[in-house]
Amino acid sequence: MPGWRSRLIRLFLGLAALLAGTALAQPAPVQLSASTPQVELAPHTRFFHDQTGQADLAAARARLAAGAFQPLPGDNPSFGFQDGAYWFHVRLSNQDHPEEKWLLVQEYALSDRLDLYLIQADGRVVHSAGGDHLPFDQRNIRYRQPNFWLHLPQGQVVDLMMRVQSESSMQVPLRVYAPAAFIEQSRDAQFAIGLYYGILLALFIYNLVLWLTLRDASYFWYLFHISAFGLVLFTLNGLGFEYLWPRSAWLADHMVPLSICLALIGMQQFARIFLELRQRWRFGDRVALGIIGFFMLLGIAATQLPYRTVVPLASAAVFPNICWILVATIVVLRRGYKPAKLFLLAWFLFLLGTGMFAAVAFNLLPKNFITEYGVQIGSALEMLLLSIALGYRYAALRNENERIVREARDQLEHKVAQRTSELRSALSQLEDAHHQLSESNRHDGLTELYNRTHFREAFEHLLSEARNSNRPISLLMIDLDHFKRINDRYGHLVGDDCLRGTSNTMAEVLAPYNALLARFGGEEFIAALPGMDLHGASAVAEELRQALNMRPCISGDLVIPVSASIGVHSVDVSARNSIESALQVADQALYAAKAEGRDCVRTL
Repeated sequence: MPGWRSRLIRLFLGLAALLAGTALAQPAPVQLSASTPQVELAPHTRFFHDQTGQADLAAARARLAAGAFQPLPGDNPSFGFQDGAYWFHVRLSNQDHPEEKWLLVQEYALSDRLDLYLIQADGRVVHSAGGDHLPFDQRNIRYRQPNFWLHLPQGQVVDLMMRVQSESSMQVPLRVYAPAAFIEQSRDAQFAIGLYYGILLALFIYNLVLWLTLRDASYFWYLFHISAFGLVLFTLNGLGFEYLWPRSAWLADHMVPLSICLALIGMQQFARIFLELRQRWRFGDRVALGIIGFFMLLGIAATQLPYRTVVPLASAAVFPNICWILVATIVVLRRGYKPAKLFLLAWFLFLLGTGMFAAVAFNLLPKNFITEYGVQIGSALEMLLLSIALGYRYAALRNENERIVREARDQLEHKVAQRTSELRSALSQLEDAHHQLSESNRHDGLTELYNRTHFREAFEHLLSEARNSNRPISLLMIDLDHFKRINDRYGHLVGDDCLRGTSNTMAEVLAPYNALLARFGGEEFIAALPGMDLHGASAVAEELRQALNMRPCISGDLVIPVSASIGVHSVDVSARNSIESALQVADQALYAAKAEGRDCVRTL
């Protein structure tokens, strides 16, 4: 009797264990219905880590039956850099959705090899392969992330088993879509990616124009930084494999560390130039050069070393690299370099976004929208702020150069040696600088007349008023005769005095006529006379010519006679000609005055 009882107890326990194992092996399927056109599979997925990477489908199914598969920790499908292979299992049931063809997407682009086994209700097994170690054209649909078609008949339970082996970070966020839902999702994703690269392209073109114009090295390295980091995200998002190297598994692997190294080199070099470390912090400059050298060597090594070795090293190096830039920025900022403020804010946002992205690769943070796309958001804001910071830096350098030139000029003119006079002059210069900053977009710095750009804008307004009121308006194109001789004989400082003196004379003579007067370039000036016809404008021009003759230029002890040739043109307000045509006719009249001996007024 006791033996019979013990055998009964053992039989009961065996049946309980069998039922428990069966329950583990057969979890509740994911219900697909008309109300669920897409489903994230992480909460329903169980996994098994095959550390040797030798298990086949039969061995994996045996492990599943034995209860070796476990739920994803915290529903997080990221495991960091791991050896071996991972097996994932989920059960799907198309409850009532009319669409039997669904799409499975592995929403991480860098996995090397994926093997999908779809086990139908009748026991048939359908195998599909994917990953960036297979040519891109072997994917079920042309999409940047690995994808597989699934046949899910209504009312049937289908087992999905996937084997993933990769030297990249083990991230397996799986999602199943009805075709219409995938089209909508992919459209939105492509729009967001296009918007991001559109921002990068606009910043690239804008700063390329500035670099070609200014030849400032900081703009070149900013362009390098934008291009290299854009290549990093192009690679990480799977777009590089889709568009640039669709049949090269070698490039699909090695462009990740190579692009990271290029981006980090660009970061450090741009920071060196922008922060002026060579002049402001020699030690920090030497450290930055050392970091650049390290990433150059790492980039070369990335073509030879195993992917598993170099990618974690390059990814981990992102943290100290950006942190060092922050340290250098703070040091330079504390030493009084004001453009570093915007630079500090930009790199903080970039550090935050990049840090979250790298932390996901090492399984330090869960994969979600913020951690996955924080690097795009942070880098876009960073590059916008850096572009603004470059403009601020250039303005600061320009103002500093103007200040130095003014101080040198004042020292040559006044020979002031006393300390009090220097302080008084410095205060005056600061006041002038403030005024010039507010007026720099409208006035010429030498003559204080309006500049050419402002004249064109104001003249367009005057011409529009003249057309509306049917009142005449005329142009005077004025050129100082033989001005180059003055510069060659007396020097450019005396020439500048003559430009200032003649501009004052012209402003005084033309003020009663409400003229719009501007320096057109060099020794050329232009004036618009609203309400004046050709006859009246010619009389004013003759009055101006005589006034210039009667008021020679005085520079120190020098008295230099000045004359001018003036071309007059009355604009036909009834015609809809452009401003350019009006300026061209006035310029032709000026050339007629020069051709007829100069120091005269001519019309066409």
